[in-house]
Amino acid sequence: MLWKTTRYDIDLSEPRVMGIVNVTPDSFSDGGQHADMVSALRHCEQMLREGAHILDVGGESTRPGSPAVPLQDELARVVPVVREAVKLGVPVSVDTYKPEVMAAVLDLGADIINDIWGLRRSGSAAGNPSALEVVAGHPACGVCLMHMHRDPQTMQAAPMEGDVLPQVLSFLERAAQALQAHGVHGSRIVLDPGIGFGKTVAQNFSLLARQDELLAAGFPLVAGWSRKSSIGAALQGGAPGAPPPSERVIGSVAAALLAAERGAHVLRVHDVRETMEALKILASMKCQERAV
Repeated sequence: MLWKTTRYDIDLSEPRVMGIVNVTPDSFSDGGQHADMVSALRHCEQMLREGAHILDVGGESTRPGSPAVPLQDELARVVPVVREAVKLGVPVSVDTYKPEVMAAVLDLGADIINDIWGLRRSGSAAGNPSALEVVAGHPACGVCLMHMHRDPQTMQAAPMEGDVLPQVLSFLERAAQALQAHGVHGSRIVLDPGIGFGKTVAQNFSLLARQDELLAAGFPLVAGWSRKSSIGAALQGGAPGAPPPSERVIGSVAAALLAAERGAHVLRVHDVRETMEALKILASMKCQERAV
């Protein structure tokens, strides 16, 4: 299975690791650590040394309750980093929902648009193309369509209710169908159920337990568990004081490994080296399974 993107056809026959590069002052886990171009590029290079297959650059925090970032601020954060990151020899994804940012980074050679809104946003001014139109108008970029309930400001104030899997799957299938109706080939599309985006802890783990039902849609799947609050809640186990994001590494790697074992194709992570080591263990086991 190949994920076709602007410059690369990404082989998804084995799980691929997407390293998170937050060029933000306020992301929930690493805000402010890579907020200028020099430190962000050093972080990119470090992730590549650790084995990352894809870099995912983002200029706006979407943690629960985070405020929206003005367009010009996001462009100022992301554009300089993407301009240099596309020279590093790996696919570059940009985590944005703003059509104007999408257009700018695609012009710079970015390979993938990773949109938490699933391409639902219109342009910031009348007559500007929508997110869907920007991606559909690009001849080759890859796209990750994510499910999010409500918006970052309110999603955890009123999470989803009931069985979330059919709701998530229905949304993602409709989003993919809309993109294909605009001429985007299915080989360019991957889906992300949006762990933590308007869902309870139990609902998030339900999406992991029933991941095969999401794969039935016929598209590759991205798993984004890294350092999320659901990991903290599981590690807390009902005791007071969930561990901070920086202390959720082992739990995050465990969730990523479970997602990969259940068929996820791309793991979006902060901790590349640890995730790559875990995947080597999974690969060794699978090798022996095939040998039997």
